[in-house]
Amino acid sequence: MKPRRNGTGLDEIDRRILALLEADCKMPLAKVGEKVGLSAPSVIERLRKLEAEGYILGYHAHLDSRRLGMDITAFIGVSIGHPRGIAIFEQQLDHLPEVLECHHVTGGYTLLLKAKLRNTQALEGLISKLRSIDGVERTETSVALSTKVERTSVASVALELPARGQATFLSGASPALRGGEASELSGVSPALRGGEDAPA
Repeated sequence: MKPRRNGTGLDEIDRRILALLEADCKMPLAKVGEKVGLSAPSVIERLRKLEAEGYILGYHAHLDSRRLGMDITAFIGVSIGHPRGIAIFEQQLDHLPEVLECHHVTGGYTLLLKAKLRNTQALEGLISKLRSIDGVERTETSVALSTKVERTSVASVALELPARGQATFLSGASPALRGGEASELSGVSPALRGGEDAPA
């Protein structure tokens, strides 16, 4: 009997392989096969299919940004005056490697950026560059004072797998363990929370 596939087009074995490799992409394929009941060649065949269908986008090392001297994590809201300006802005992001994420969002901004930088001087320089892009009307920046949760894993949620420690998570774990906002900014002064950036 073939394994049953869910709404994503993945069967249970596919989902387990994805979860294992997302947790440790250096895991030997023979070991992956042992955990899912397949031979290494069968795992390779499934991986090729998962890669070809776009479920796996790449294999990466997760680096500690602070150990590398990137001490500032900033979230920058960008307001763009006309929809045509969005494409122009996005093209400029190729030249701004410190911007790690760019999201088109609802609410008070057009785009929300996440950036990591070495210091506030570098942040000031980035904001100046952003404000100089055609179509940008204003920016608003919040700097993370500390980071409680910064996940890159999607397997436990997207693949409907139980997360490690889920029972503790659901039974009243501390806020630090439960997660919460990436930056604890809700109870500090407006000056520390950010606010609209001053005109350049």
